Amino acid sequence: MKNVEFYGAGFPYNPITELPGKLIVLEGTDGVGRSTHIQLLRRWLEDEGYAVSDTGLRRSALTQEGLDTAKQGHTLGPMTMSLFYATDFADRLENQIIPALKAGFIVLSDRYFYSVIARDIVRGADPVWCRELYSFALKPDIILYLKASIPTLVSRIVHGRGFNYWEAGMDIRCADNLYDSFCVYQSHLLEQFDQMASEYNFITVDADRPMQPIFEDLRRYIQSLFEDQQG
Repeated sequence: MKNVEFYGAGFPYNPITELPGKLIVLEGTDGVGRSTHIQLLRRWLEDEGYAVSDTGLRRSALTQEGLDTAKQGHTLGPMTMSLFYATDFADRLENQIIPALKAGFIVLSDRYFYSVIARDIVRGADPVWCRELYSFALKPDIILYLKASIPTLVSRIVHGRGFNYWEAGMDIRCADNLYDSFCVYQSHLLEQFDQMASEYNFITVDADRPMQPIFEDLRRYIQSLFEDQQG
């Protein structure tokens, strides 16, 4: 069993020495297909006999309602939203992710704190402050970064759920319309993800391709994770 590692002190009041489960994170920009692949991976892992739990941003019982309300009202500043998301993450980590890992579950996380860092920096937050804010975070066993070009993202959004105010960065007025603002905002996010890729050991997966080859790559990387443990 590998040593439990945090990016900083973790939760000093709750020391953790063993986590038999695995934390698998899917990262990437809006519209890249993370949620679809989380569902596919969950089905595959459960068919393989693993107990699986999944989580993602704004799923903390403590903060979900407040975050959803805040986003609807567009009333909170970038710093307040940043701290709101940090609270969401801390609550999910302590009360959802770590307990599931202790019980031996495979935890699939649709984004982790890296997405929040990228968003915060694009909105003007200090990069060092952002990273220090999440120094309590548990290091995942693997981080799979789904990376797609802007034309691919636009095509999927247009033929899917449509443009979203927040996904288009309209709160910071990247442009005067949803389409152009989406392109500019997501380009800025891609820059941040690319910078974090080596820092946090992301495994980059080409997400410009159809769903099936992407899923096969994700499954192969996860299988390798289990094989390394057995070896």
